[in-house]
Amino acid sequence: MSESRSQSTAADKESSNLVLFAIFAFGTCGSFSAETGATVKCTKLPKETTAITVQFGYPFRLYKIPFDMPDCIEGSTAKRVLHLMGDFSAPAEFFVTLGVFAFLYSMAALAVYLRFHSLYKENKKLPFADFCVSVSFTFFWLVAFSAWGKGLSDVKGATRPSSLIAAMSVCQFKNALCNAGATPSMGLANISVLFGFFNFILWAGNCWFVFKETPWHAQTTNKESSAEQGAVDKQ
Repeated sequence: MSESRSQSTAADKESSNLVLFAIFAFGTCGSFSAETGATVKCTKLPKETTAITVQFGYPFRLYKIPFDMPDCIEGSTAKRVLHLMGDFSAPAEFFVTLGVFAFLYSMAALAVYLRFHSLYKENKKLPFADFCVSVSFTFFWLVAFSAWGKGLSDVKGATRPSSLIAAMSVCQFKNALCNAGATPSMGLANISVLFGFFNFILWAGNCWFVFKETPWHAQTTNKESSAEQGAVDKQ
């Protein structure tokens, strides 16, 4: 009886951690925003200096984010509308969506553990289904944090000031001097990848706790007990 209670307590704590870290994962990624920039100084009249600041964030459809580039044509103050390059929404949205579903499932599992644990123990299908879902979430978290880590690396490359300068045609000629502006602060996005890795580890550990509730573990335990009892009887 005490072993069953200790297993239940461990499962409760594990589910609580799953809920918490799922929130951290989709929260840090879904709420991320930053800005990049550059300065363009026209060398011909009217010799204006333009500070370009571009804000971006989740879901990282950068090709939809506009910014104004001065033409630097003598006697003109006209500007052209350009866009950042790249679409990295797929890995980011998959990461956030997985976090939301992991949060919802963990909340439901925690409610079952706390309020209906006796039913969970009696119904052999529930632990089996829980184990299959846990294995699936473990695999999806591995894919999600790996894909988002690669996507974030591409986002960093596309939003650094040097990439912004390279995308502006006016910076390729002598009638303008371009310098790097604000460098994006990517700390929160880096933390989101780290939380994705933590979720993978937690779900892998959760698989073991759930496996101990399945008939497979009970059969293995019974066989080991029978083997030990047989060895004792022979002595």
